[in-house]
Amino acid sequence: MEMAGVRRAAQAQKRWSARIRPASRKTMTVEGSAYGEAVRAVRAGELDADEAADLIIDRMTDREVLGLLDGDSPSLLLPLIPVLLGRRPFVAGAVPRLGIPGIRFSDGPRGVVIGTSTAFPVTIARAATWDPLLEERVGHAIGLETRARGANYSASICVNLLRHPAWGRAQECYGEDPVLTGRMGAALTRGVRMNVMACVKHFALNSMENERFEVDVSVDEHALHEVYLPHFKTVVDAGADSVMSAYNRVRGEYMDVNRPLLTDVLRDEWGFSGFVTSDWVFGTHDAVVSLQAGMDVEMPLRMLRARDLPAALHRGDVARATVLRSARRILRTSVMHAATREAAGPCAAIIASPAHRVLAHQVAAESIVLLKNEITGGTPLLPLTSTIGHLAVIGRLAVRANLGDHGSSRVRPPSTVSPLKGLREALPRVRITTASGRNVRAAAAAAAAAETAIVVVGLDQHDEGESVVTAGVDVGVLGRAFGSGRLRRPLIALAHLASRFVRGGDRNSLDLRPSDVSLIRAVTAVNSRTVVVLIGGSAMLTEAWRDRVPALLLAWYGGMEGGHALASVLTGAVEPGGRLPFVLPTDAAHLPSFDSAAKSVIYDDRWGQRRLDGDGHAPAFPFGFGLGYTTIEHRLLNHKFDNTGGSAEVLVTNTGDREGSTVVQVYAADVSIRRPVAQLLGFKKVTLQPGAETTVQVALDAGPTLQRDPVTRHWAPRTGDWAMLAAQHSPSTWENARRLRRPGRLTYEENDLDSQSG
Repeated sequence: MEMAGVRRAAQAQKRWSARIRPASRKTMTVEGSAYGEAVRAVRAGELDADEAADLIIDRMTDREVLGLLDGDSPSLLLPLIPVLLGRRPFVAGAVPRLGIPGIRFSDGPRGVVIGTSTAFPVTIARAATWDPLLEERVGHAIGLETRARGANYSASICVNLLRHPAWGRAQECYGEDPVLTGRMGAALTRGVRMNVMACVKHFALNSMENERFEVDVSVDEHALHEVYLPHFKTVVDAGADSVMSAYNRVRGEYMDVNRPLLTDVLRDEWGFSGFVTSDWVFGTHDAVVSLQAGMDVEMPLRMLRARDLPAALHRGDVARATVLRSARRILRTSVMHAATREAAGPCAAIIASPAHRVLAHQVAAESIVLLKNEITGGTPLLPLTSTIGHLAVIGRLAVRANLGDHGSSRVRPPSTVSPLKGLREALPRVRITTASGRNVRAAAAAAAAAETAIVVVGLDQHDEGESVVTAGVDVGVLGRAFGSGRLRRPLIALAHLASRFVRGGDRNSLDLRPSDVSLIRAVTAVNSRTVVVLIGGSAMLTEAWRDRVPALLLAWYGGMEGGHALASVLTGAVEPGGRLPFVLPTDAAHLPSFDSAAKSVIYDDRWGQRRLDGDGHAPAFPFGFGLGYTTIEHRLLNHKFDNTGGSAEVLVTNTGDREGSTVVQVYAADVSIRRPVAQLLGFKKVTLQPGAETTVQVALDAGPTLQRDPVTRHWAPRTGDWAMLAAQHSPSTWENARRLRRPGRLTYEENDLDSQSG
C-alpha cells in the first residue's frame, strides 16, 4: 500500500474500528458489511472516500484486490455478450464477503439496454434540441431506469466528435462542435449520476467504426488539445465518475496503454480522480502495461488480467502500489457515489413510465429540424391545416418505428409509434392512404390522388451503426494475448461468423439510397404539396432532389414516441425546435476525406462547418440551422468576456403570430484572415409568445479563442482581430465585423471584442 494510503488508513482506523462488527459470510449484507459501513461513514462525514477505500482494501485478500481490476464473468461467456448485455448488468469487482457490489454495468446512450426500457431519441437527435436542461432530465430518467434494472454504472455519455458524418456511430454523439458537445454531455452526466455512476466514452479520438480496433490516429498538439479533447474535459469537470478508453491507437499506442493521455492529460493535467475502464473485450492489449498507463478495469470478462496479473505481481513485474492505486480509485469512486446518490432507489414501475414517455415525446419533438417550408397556395406548406381531407403517407420507413442502431446501444421499449401510426392518431378524421414505395408507380398514384404527400425516407440499422468486426479480422484485433494459444482460432472463427450477421458500420455514401431518391422524384412530379421526412443519425446529402421539395424535415431516430412527435410537429401542435448539430454540405468533397478501411488517419482542425468556412464553400444548410413556424429576431446588446469565459446579453423578439422557440447562438471569428472561421462560444434556447421580447444571458466558453502551450500547458488568447456575432446559425459572412473592427490584437482584459447582431 502507498505510504499516503497507509497514513490515511491508520488515522481513520482509530475513528472507525469500533463501528466494524465481525459478521459471517452467510449473514453479511451490504448495509451490515465493511462496504456498507464505509458508505454510511462517508455519508455521515465521519470519513472521506479515500479513507473509506483504504480501510476496505485493508480487509481484502490479494486475490480480491486483483479481482477489482477486471470483469467477474468468465471468458467463456464471450459469445453470449450480445445476449447477456440485454438481460442483466455486467459486474466487475464484486466481493460478497465484504458486501462490495462491484461495478454493475449497463450501456445506454438512448436508454437502458437491459430488459425493456424507455427508448429516447438517439444522442445526436437530442443534440439537435440544443437544450442542456432538457438533456439533464433525460439523464435523470436514464439513471433511474438503470438503477431500477440493478445496475450502478451507466456508459451512456458518448462525446466523441463527429469528424465525418459517414461514421457509423454518429447517432451516438452530439455532433461536430466541441462546445455544444461538452455542454450537452455535461448535462447528461449530471442527470445520470443522480442515481448511478456516469461513464464518458470513448477516450479518445474515436470517430470511425469499421477499423476502430486497429486504426492509428495522428494528431498535432493544437488539434488534440483544442479540438478533440475540450469536451471530454467539460464532462470530467461536470463530475463524470469514470472514463472508458477507446479501441483505437493514438500516435502509435493503443488507448489502454496510452500513458500520455490516460495519466499525463486525464489525471495530472485535468485532475480526474475516478476510474478508467477498457472498451469491451478487444480494448485491453497488455494486462501490466495498461495498469501502469492508468487503465484501471478490464471489461467485461476475466481475460488478460486474470491470466497475467497474479504472476506479474508475484514476480514483481508490476508494483503492489500500482495495483492498489487502481483498487483505491475504483472503491473510492464507488463509495462516494453510493454515499451521495439519491437515497431512495426507484421501483420497476419507473421503467417506461408515463412520465418518461412524455419526456421521450417532448425530446423527439424538440429535436426535429425544419429545413425547408416554402409558400404553397399562399401559405407555408407546414403546419398541415385542419381542413386537409386526404393525406398520402409514403415510404418504406413510414410504417416502422426505426429506433436506430442494433448494436450495444440498442434499446427495447415496450411499445413504439411509427410515423404512420402517429399521423393516424393525430388526424383521426383525415383520410390517410399509404404506399411502401417499393412500387414507384403505385406510390406516385397514391400521391397524385391526395391533397398532400408525406414521404418518409432515410437510413436504418442496415446503413449505419456499430460494427462488431472489421472487414479483415486478424490477430491485431484480438490483442497480443490471443496471438497464439487455444483462444486464437475460436475467437477468429467467432468474429468471421458474426460478420455474416452484423449490419451497420461506417456508411459508404452520404447520399440516400437510389430507391429513395427515385421515390422522392416520382412523388414530387405529381404532387406539389410534398413533405419529405428524413430519418437517420447523421448528415444526408439533398442536392439531387432538394429543389423539388417544398417542405423538408430531419426527424432522426426519434425513439419510442418518435411517430407521435413527428405528427405533433407536422400538424403544428408543437413547434419544430431542432437546430442542426452539424453542417449539411452540398458535396461530400467539401468534408474531410473518409476511408472506412484506413489503418492510419490524420486528424486536424479542418472539419465540418469550419472546413467549409475555410475553403469558401456554401453549405446546403449551415451548422445550427433550423426553421420554426414563427419569425424571431436577435440583437446582441453587450457582453463581458475574458480568457476564463463570460456572458453575452442578447435581445430576442418574436415578430410572428404564434408561440415559437429559437436557439440564441453566439460566435466569434478572427476577421483579419481572408475567410473567417466561426467558433461557437455559447448558446441558449428560449421560447416566446407572439410579439414578446426578452433579454437572454448566454454563457460563453473562452476555449475556442484560446491556445495551449504544449510545454507549459498554459492556455492563452489566440492572436488575431476578433469579432463576435449573435446569430440563429453559423454566420455566412463577417463583412460587417470587418468594417467595425479596428486593427490590432484581441485583448481580453480590455473587453476588446466588437459585437453586432447576426
